[in-house]
Amino acid sequence: MKLAGDIRAPWRVPLLLLAFASLFVGMSAGLARLGWLLPGAGVAAMHGPLMVSGFFGTVISLERAVALRERWAYTAPLLSSLAALASIVAAPVAVAPSLATAGSAVMLAASAVVYRRQRELFTLALVLGAASWTVGNLVWLAGQPIYAVVPWWIAFLVLTIAGERLELSRLLPPSPGAKRLFAVLIAVLLGGVMVSLFTRPAGTIALGAALTGLALWLMRQDVARRTIKANGLTRFIAVCLLSGYVWLAVSGASMLLSGGLGFGGAAYDAALHAVLLGFVFSMVFGHAPIILPAVLRVAVPYASYFYAPLALLHASLFIRVAGDWIGLPDWRAWGGALNGLALLAFVLGTIGAVIRGPLTRASSVRDRRITIGSREHAALSEKQP
Repeated sequence: MKLAGDIRAPWRVPLLLLAFASLFVGMSAGLARLGWLLPGAGVAAMHGPLMVSGFFGTVISLERAVALRERWAYTAPLLSSLAALASIVAAPVAVAPSLATAGSAVMLAASAVVYRRQRELFTLALVLGAASWTVGNLVWLAGQPIYAVVPWWIAFLVLTIAGERLELSRLLPPSPGAKRLFAVLIAVLLGGVMVSLFTRPAGTIALGAALTGLALWLMRQDVARRTIKANGLTRFIAVCLLSGYVWLAVSGASMLLSGGLGFGGAAYDAALHAVLLGFVFSMVFGHAPIILPAVLRVAVPYASYFYAPLALLHASLFIRVAGDWIGLPDWRAWGGALNGLALLAFVLGTIGAVIRGPLTRASSVRDRRITIGSREHAALSEKQP
């Protein structure tokens, strides 16, 4: 098989299916960690790797490969999805982190190619995000506990999303001063993550400051603050983005107020899930109707139903974080269960939209034919004596 050129959309489906299998098993593992009796209890320790590398890593690297249109780049989502599969089937300890590290290294190479083609601040942010994922996976491979890897994985997702939003801000270009501030915030974030390997409190306090600053920067600079006035899908995406930035700020503020990202416990749960659930999944909800057509060549028609899982995500996360803050484990557990329900509602709603897409197009074509036929019939009737 040639390594140059793209692959057809149907061949991308298995990769996406493996990503969503990782999502569901990771959700089950997370709920098992909260005390719910679910099948995921056997892989509860793999909750983080399944969600970050298995789901997000596979989806993001797949999207990057589609954009690059090079077959070799598809080995990144293949390897990360195989890493998730290794975690699910309880393969030997080193297998999953080895595969995840190899996959992230391929995505780092793909991101470097993108940067070489277009030397901009946003493509540099994408490279740094991919590098953060790779370093985090190396730390995991070295046998460090997951909590030591988490700051790197946060950097991977935040830098990737921030870079993509900076790219789209070209419609409303930030000033040179705003771009310099963005670069400073990235430097603080990466510096904090690196320091966290040696002095966790100081490093994660810096990380919290960077996350708070990036949240405020995105709220001010993102085109979403204008598109929120639009209708339909455009407005929905803006709502997802702006609400996600609020959770990013909540995560950063939580780290600052609690003296950094700890080694577990309620404060750790609140800060971690504010960014990984509230921020990152808000971005996923908003961008799915755009990403899926690009990756799978399927239509995802907008429906007002999309607001339902988004509202449930925010409400359930508020319950969970409130339970963390005021010391009510039951609130945390029920909030986590509703988090999972929100994600399930999102996936089912998206599948329904994909199924509805061809039906909507067929209906539109039929309606146009009926309208044209009616007009022709009316025209002929007017010519009758």
